[in-house]
Amino acid sequence: MSDRTAVHFGAGNIGRGFVGLLLHEAGYEVVFADVAAPLIDALAAADSYTVHEVGADAKDHEVTGFRALNSAQDEQGVIAEIAAADVVTCAVGPNVLKFIAPVIAAGLQQRDAGAAPLAVMACENAINATDRLREFIVEALPAESRDQALAKAVFANTAVDRIVPAQPDGAGLDVTVETYYEWAIDRTPFNGSEPEIPGAHYVDGLAASIERKLFTVNTGHATVAYHGYIAGADKIADAIAIPAVRSELEAVLAETSDLLVRRHELDPEVHRAYVEAIIARFENPHLPDTVTRVGRQPLRKLSRDERFVSPAAALAEDGTEPTALLDAMGAALRFDVADDEQSVQLQQLLRSDKADGAVATEITGLDEQHPLHAAFADRVRAARA
Repeated sequence: MSDRTAVHFGAGNIGRGFVGLLLHEAGYEVVFADVAAPLIDALAAADSYTVHEVGADAKDHEVTGFRALNSAQDEQGVIAEIAAADVVTCAVGPNVLKFIAPVIAAGLQQRDAGAAPLAVMACENAINATDRLREFIVEALPAESRDQALAKAVFANTAVDRIVPAQPDGAGLDVTVETYYEWAIDRTPFNGSEPEIPGAHYVDGLAASIERKLFTVNTGHATVAYHGYIAGADKIADAIAIPAVRSELEAVLAETSDLLVRRHELDPEVHRAYVEAIIARFENPHLPDTVTRVGRQPLRKLSRDERFVSPAAALAEDGTEPTALLDAMGAALRFDVADDEQSVQLQQLLRSDKADGAVATEITGLDEQHPLHAAFADRVRAARA
């Protein structure tokens, strides 16, 4: 048993196949915390699971020495683990951060004041997700003990990147992932005492890394999903093989590349190579990824600080109309998948009697004076026609 422990919230495919794997390979005993009872029960009963890579130089990785706790049924057990852990990570989705924050807050309150600070790192597809998690933790802490509790932790933003597709039936706890991955962590908050995680790399400031990934990988992936869905494709690899979808993807990434290169002073040739590598990942025929999985939760993906509106709004504020991004957003409005709750909500909103501009504001968070608003309202109008 390792003398170092990491509590990871979210025992799903990303938790097991990416963050949990890298923590295990770094020598941590990983304690998975989740509310999904069948999954946690299966993990608790298992001695190991295997992460299967697909693509060039693929390998299998066996993960052992983990534990699993049901954070709904044994909250006190999870709190006790956090109080004694070295690292806390999560891959639960940005909307779930507010629900795990009180448990982390309680763990900090119980933590020995003489213990090394707990490293808290949210591994989400969102800009500065750890900052957001910290805000929820602050809200959950009593005012009189807030400063003492926060002093027991170090909060570091991260940028994560690994495509983990929907898994085949019968896979059990095993996870299939692409060979490529990136886990970048802002080293600044640690003051030289960052956790030893060989699979991650530490950087000075994360703004460029987070936005480069979000506006290239996530924006591009969703663009292929939404245009591919309209074109009738099932898998991402099939969608990108359709010339019209590929053209839409290249146009979107040209727009986000323009923003990224200017904003972060990136080397244009280096960034161009990065974009080409990302497109090649989408083309991987060994990844059984579907347009409906990648396109799920369209309302979140169309929100203000997410992969479409954030870069599109910045370009519009600079005086450029981001036509390709707007077209991808328009395609997202046509994502109509019955078993995706946000897709159903989106279609209900489009069928409502609200004005086009009001719908555009509700979806994006942009007011009517924003330079992107009118053009997106036009896409709303077209989707309702």
